[in-house]
Amino acid sequence: MEFQFVRPGSGAEPLPPQFSLPEINLFHDSSVSPSLLTQFLSLPVMEGVQDDRIKLNVGGKLFETTLSTIRAGGPDSLLSALSARDNDGGDEDPIFIDRDPEIFSVLLSLLRSSRLPASAARSFSKQELVDEALYYGIESHLRYAMNPPPFLGIDATLVSTIRPAADGIPSSFTASAGDGSVWIAHGGQISAYDWNLLHSGTLRTHLEDINAVRRVWSEVAAVGSKTAAGLHFYDFSRSCRVGSVQWTDSSDPRIYKARVSAIADSRTSVFASFECQHKENCVLSVDKSTLQVALEIGRQTGSSAKAMVPGKLTWLRDPGLLVGSAVSAGAFGFAGYIRLWDPTSGKVIWETSEPGSGRKSRFGDALADVDVDESALFKVCSKSGDVGVADLRKLGDDPWVYLEDQNPSWMKSGAGAATGGGCSVIHCYRKQVFVGREAGLEVWSPVEEKEEREEGEGEGEGGEGEGEGEEEEERKRNWVREGGMYRRNYVDKAEDAERGVIKRMEGGGERLFVSREGVEGIEVWETSHSSGAIPVLVL
Repeated sequence: MEFQFVRPGSGAEPLPPQFSLPEINLFHDSSVSPSLLTQFLSLPVMEGVQDDRIKLNVGGKLFETTLSTIRAGGPDSLLSALSARDNDGGDEDPIFIDRDPEIFSVLLSLLRSSRLPASAARSFSKQELVDEALYYGIESHLRYAMNPPPFLGIDATLVSTIRPAADGIPSSFTASAGDGSVWIAHGGQISAYDWNLLHSGTLRTHLEDINAVRRVWSEVAAVGSKTAAGLHFYDFSRSCRVGSVQWTDSSDPRIYKARVSAIADSRTSVFASFECQHKENCVLSVDKSTLQVALEIGRQTGSSAKAMVPGKLTWLRDPGLLVGSAVSAGAFGFAGYIRLWDPTSGKVIWETSEPGSGRKSRFGDALADVDVDESALFKVCSKSGDVGVADLRKLGDDPWVYLEDQNPSWMKSGAGAATGGGCSVIHCYRKQVFVGREAGLEVWSPVEEKEEREEGEGEGEGGEGEGEGEEEEERKRNWVREGGMYRRNYVDKAEDAERGVIKRMEGGGERLFVSREGVEGIEVWETSHSSGAIPVLVL
């Protein structure tokens, strides 16, 4: 190891020569001048070879470690503050901390390696570890070590089920904070679970049943109910309602007691779809700073499937668009629509309805559910169960390309064997598309396309008259070239089918949260630390 000597007080100015410590003994080599040796001894201990130690008495048990280890908790941690005390390991008594020594041993190991020892999970609860980490001021380090790895649906496993203490069947939930926490609406209550899935509190609202909830600030939820009018804002930190919004129209006395069906939010606005008792509906844009209505969007009569209240709202940040969709099922099958609005003007940018609207050969195979990410719309068809995708940059009368399975070993058996899409839900998260079919859960993951293909492959085959569907095939080829090829895999196992039909899915942090029809609790899916992602190359 080589060190560059620096004159005291001279900043970074080097003092020649450079010495390699393993090759020269500064105290016995006659070639070293006394003046150089004096300057070396006056230098502070350099980072990397610092050997200052500190003794701590935690709950009667003596620990000896280095200053660099306990300072790894950060300048604001309790341990870093204690390290500033003069403790040279001599006759002075060690610093005493009246806490649990066994848990301190785990946290000390965390500071040394940025990982928790394997015995920690077996010996202590999550709450015990979090409480002690908060005391020492190193919660961020514990969070880093305890957070699950990046979420990959192909390697996901069910790790736990969160069950609220009362009214355990969830009516809605939100994981929009992005830190892996989740708020669950059950009955007229909202229970909050933090990044570590520990229960942090339950809030009782004035509503009897909450059907829509959205976390719009760190401590504030926007809620709606189909049994009571209005959009309501509740503050968890103060356990109270801080505001309400009603849809009213002074020129139309029929607009009253409108109830909320869906909620979304952007940085500055909250969007909620309202429906009156006579089915007339609209989407209201609410200013977050004032909790006042800023704009009425997409008012419609509700007299047909094309004019139903949006049951799902999604805000797209980069294009700055609001996506709304509605689906109904009846004796003649499914029907619904998708609309994109400009929330600043309230104008419709694009819309499609099914059945109809250029469906061609797929007429009658209407959408069963819809979701969207930043670049594409995804839907699952009600009859065939096929997954369709539409590029947001190339929307038209019939923009859909239907995903083809690129996993030849994938067999329709087990939990995901349900054919068709009548009881299907779809959710996009982290560039993956999750589809719940009855009780089964599958994932469509993007894969790499082999760049080099044999030249002339397929050339000369076919002839005139074989151009049916040529435009759709060209669109598929274009989509593949732009990274739109997907591979389908199961997420769950065959025995998971016994838990009930999947009702709703939402991603948050490195987790996927799933609720099932009539089943208590929310399932939590994570990627295992032992899982390894292998890039798939489509040949």
